[in-house]
Amino acid sequence: MHHTFCRILSADKPSSSRSCRHRCAGKSTAISLWLGLTEADEGEVTLFGGSPQVIAQRSRMGVMMQDVELPKELRARELVALAASYYGDALPVEEALDRAGITDIAHRFYGKLSGGQKRQVQYAVAICGRPKILFLDEPTVGLDIKAREALWKSVRSLLANGCSIVLTTHYLEEAEALADRVAVVSKGRVIASGSVDDMRALVARRQISCESSLTADDVRGWPGVVDATNEEMKLRITATDAESVVRRLLASDAKLARLEVRQAGLNEAFNELTREAA
Repeated sequence: MHHTFCRILSADKPSSSRSCRHRCAGKSTAISLWLGLTEADEGEVTLFGGSPQVIAQRSRMGVMMQDVELPKELRARELVALAASYYGDALPVEEALDRAGITDIAHRFYGKLSGGQKRQVQYAVAICGRPKILFLDEPTVGLDIKAREALWKSVRSLLANGCSIVLTTHYLEEAEALADRVAVVSKGRVIASGSVDDMRALVARRQISCESSLTADDVRGWPGVVDATNEEMKLRITATDAESVVRRLLASDAKLARLEVRQAGLNEAFNELTREAA
């Protein structure tokens, strides 16, 4: 089971596959192809081994698109119940509401909800049919920290129960927290794919932080230093040659303290990959 993420174009092969050369802008277009909302100019798009245009194929998936609107005159519970009625083995409505964290607002009209609450209702609609594959396009936009963490917990539960998930997001911490496999898309082309660790390994950068009398301006021109900043009483350095930079730091400041060196995160890897592809 694969949970793919971050401008992604791949999912677990048993659930879906792609051999499309459609001239698309990126992630949302790729999802539209899988959903059967857009037809490819060239190549082939398959879902569960068949065409996304076939209703039987689509009935096994759930989707939460980035830009969507639901009837504002209906209550949240009514919207979930209506969506669940299309499936033969849907979740009980109350369970779908609970998984989305919206039991307390289920009686409210959709049009009266905040942007974040609407996203939670859309998530409940997406999961109510017990999907075998779930497409989530920027699902946590507009959610507060508590709601975002609750959605992450729900996603992990779905994964543990065999649901393949295709998640796109600009919040790169979601990839590090959730993803099994990551694919980075730039200008409609997959420029890298693999595990989170694989993505990190594509860049040799390290993050160095310490307490030092040296300033960011002092070290910014050193060999191997990509960037340097002073933040919260600490000197923070991004380096391609962490070992030589650390040796020079120690030689330059005898009172250097709280030295930490860590591997660059997915954010740094993503920025470097997309810059190279530009």
